[in-house]
Amino acid sequence: MDLESSPRLCIEDVRITGHAQPITLRSYRPASDGTILPIVLYFHGGGFVGGGLDDADIAAATIARDTPAWVVSVGYSLAPAFPFPTAPEDGYRAAQWAVAHARAQRADPLRIGIAGHDAGGNLATCVAAIARDRGDIRMSAQALLAPLLDPSMTRLADERKVLCPDFEACECAQWYRAYLPNPSQRLHPYAAPLESRRLHGLPSALIASAEHDLLHIEAEKYAGELIAAGVSTEVTRHGNASHQALAAHPDALADVVTFFRKRLGRAKQAQEK
Repeated sequence: MDLESSPRLCIEDVRITGHAQPITLRSYRPASDGTILPIVLYFHGGGFVGGGLDDADIAAATIARDTPAWVVSVGYSLAPAFPFPTAPEDGYRAAQWAVAHARAQRADPLRIGIAGHDAGGNLATCVAAIARDRGDIRMSAQALLAPLLDPSMTRLADERKVLCPDFEACECAQWYRAYLPNPSQRLHPYAAPLESRRLHGLPSALIASAEHDLLHIEAEKYAGELIAAGVSTEVTRHGNASHQALAAHPDALADVVTFFRKRLGRAKQAQEK
């Protein structure tokens, strides 16, 4: 373990057994003041093929410090070397690890949130669906920042009307081909949440979209689908923000913190001896 410290956070890297290879988790824990913390799993962006724990640092540290919460940032396996379902299964193993170690971290395994940006937003909502279906982990809230949700790419915004997008549609198509090499996987509910007809029972959601993002339409469409399925859902669009910038956007992260504070409850004073 590699331990760092900041005035308010203890940060350490932990290696665990993933679905196909060992993966690294980065733990962000506020200095103990006798409270029991909720748990938040966080997934970085990178289009399923790139990115890493350092890309998640601003979001993970902000959520940990300001909620406050024990945040576990997941260094999931990347495509094309490790295509679907490796990444979501890595995420589920990370959730199991967090639950198993909650007591040692003075955290509450019954108050779990999950969040992510870009591909991490896809993984966050898909891992929440896996947890719902397998029934051994209860998640109470999900926060998705500019998520990738639609491998069919039939709901992209008009590139001519999006000011200076971070990427082109052809790049997004390459990410999905690397992550989902079998075309039939592009309708799987754990890979294509916007195509899923099984959204009932997912945790309450906050979905943040960016004005200058080709994907803002599918993010907002997913919010509507969740609401139709009976899932309590909030959706915000951040003006003058781009897809990549949303991962560290101060207003978006403030909304995530407010959402988790509300949905996961304020930390309670520990009573155990």
